[in-house]
Amino acid sequence: MDKRADFLVIGSGIAGLYFAIHAAKKGSVIVVTKKKDIESNTNHAQGGIACVLDPEDSFSAHIEDTLSTGKDLSDKNVVTMLVEEGPNRIKELLSMGTDFTKSKSSMAFNQLDLGREGGHTQNRIVHAHDYTGKELEQTLLQKIRGLKNITLYENHCLVELITNHHVQHTQKKNTCYGAYVFDTINKRVSPIRAKITFLATGGVGQVYLHTTNPDIATGDGLACAYRAGAPVKNMEFIQFHPTTLFCAGADSFLISEALRGYGAILKDKRQLEFMKKYHPMESLAPRDVVARAIDNEMKISGEPCVYLDIRHASPSRTKRKFPTIYSRCKELGIDITKELIPVVPASHYVCGGLSVDLQGRTSITNLYAGGEVSCTGVHGANRLASNSLLEALVFSKRSAQFTSDKIDVITHLPLKDIPSWDDSGTIDNEEWILISHNLTELKQIMWNYVGIVRSNLRLNRAIRRIKLLEKETENFYRRTKISLELLELRNLITVSKLIVLSALKRHESRGLHYTTDYPQTNDLHWKRDTILSNPSLSKE
Repeated sequence: MDKRADFLVIGSGIAGLYFAIHAAKKGSVIVVTKKKDIESNTNHAQGGIACVLDPEDSFSAHIEDTLSTGKDLSDKNVVTMLVEEGPNRIKELLSMGTDFTKSKSSMAFNQLDLGREGGHTQNRIVHAHDYTGKELEQTLLQKIRGLKNITLYENHCLVELITNHHVQHTQKKNTCYGAYVFDTINKRVSPIRAKITFLATGGVGQVYLHTTNPDIATGDGLACAYRAGAPVKNMEFIQFHPTTLFCAGADSFLISEALRGYGAILKDKRQLEFMKKYHPMESLAPRDVVARAIDNEMKISGEPCVYLDIRHASPSRTKRKFPTIYSRCKELGIDITKELIPVVPASHYVCGGLSVDLQGRTSITNLYAGGEVSCTGVHGANRLASNSLLEALVFSKRSAQFTSDKIDVITHLPLKDIPSWDDSGTIDNEEWILISHNLTELKQIMWNYVGIVRSNLRLNRAIRRIKLLEKETENFYRRTKISLELLELRNLITVSKLIVLSALKRHESRGLHYTTDYPQTNDLHWKRDTILSNPSLSKE
């Protein structure tokens, strides 16, 4: 069956859905998503969207907070564009029916209740209680279901981007013509032709043993685009969320930074506040500072966690403002209005990604990227809380507008020029243990050697082991039939290698990258991006 569309969107988080809605005004859209439509990092986002809406706030203040948190690696021009376009994106979401939390006392636009999170000097977090991502996802999905020229394929996974490498086309510039996707239900790989391909595959959290990310966050788009020749940037900057629930036997659950913005205080087992030793903003310090402080306190004390204390706040107000956190903790036997909340850091967000411009363009013609899979220049060495959803909205809209203006002059590659997926000579292999063992080993390597605090010794040990896993997995990939688990393992190994190689290249500590071998920030030599390209396909 010939599947084709003007626009192919891979991923159904906020970046993918928002792009699809705007692209659909101009042409046909296919959205491919790995699991169910609502499963994405967006859906897990609790905090909100950072945006200047309060009369007492200013664009300049938001810009300065972003640049300060980014440790001089954020692009000021890009940040300025992001911040200034933010209010219009919020207004558009409201017009779509997004039910953001209101406050009668607020002077902000539409009386929105504006919260504050770490690194922000003003209240500017637009939110829907503590389930903002879920509210956004539902709003955008409802909008999409009402548009006839958008087709959604669930349970389909990206295998490879279709580029010159596959079609041996006369086009000199490396160009994307769509993608091979794997139907995980019918176990079939088929091509989807597209004039424009938009990657919105989200983050890479599953490379780590402990993460706030859902199971699908395996870096598929990033790994496939890198293998196709697109450069990646700043992959060493992995944000560890300082506060995820520590509870034996339970999955990692994010305790939103908004809880600290509301007044929660970090304490040790003796119920002593410890953030005063690390930063003047104390419990509201930027995430990298808080994560390292918690890591240090745990190493000093030998304890497996630290604690958040919100017992001093009004119980009824706490329940009202944080219903998801309250109910989830209560299910696990913790009443946050009466008890301390045990927390530990966990992998949360990658500030690096595919290098893109202001329109979301990668180096591969007709391939665009938005959301966490991309690196726009906004986050620098550390992401300011709640800037990620704003970035996804602003850049997805820009990409949709830019590609819509040029879609009419792009032609589909003839179907006859795209080879069918060839799995001849491969075998079905039910030895899941081979994949699961490599996956477990990879996660442990990344957690133990490429975590919050790094060293050359740890990084070199990690890269040696990752390269062995890569060789073993590639051999397995070539001789067995495609499976979702194998695709994800392959992509996670690629992403892990990029993180470690980037970390080894940066001989300083900056933002989220802290190494004991180079503990100081070195602006003279390292105030620049770390860029990696696939050596077999393109030059750095």
